[in-house]
Amino acid sequence: MLVKVFIIVLILIGLALVALSIGILLKKGGRFPEIHIGRNQRLKDKGIHCANTTDALERKNYKPVDNKTEE
Repeated sequence: MLVKVFIIVLILIGLALVALSIGILLKKGGRFPEIHIGRNQRLKDKGIHCANTTDALERKNYKPVDNKTEE
C-alpha cells in the first residue's frame, strides 16, 4: 500500500517537473524566475536586501551601547 502511494507521488512530481520544463523551453527567452532576494530588482526598488547585505549594513552602522550601571 505504502509503496503504491510512494510511486504515485513520484510520478506526479515527475509530471510537474516535466510540465515546468516544457513551459520554460517553449517560452522565448524562458528561464526560471529569480527568487534570490539580492538579485530581485523589485525588492531592491523597495529597499529590501538579503540577510547578508542587511547584516553588513548593520555592522557598518554599529554603535556600541554602554551598559554599565553606576553604583
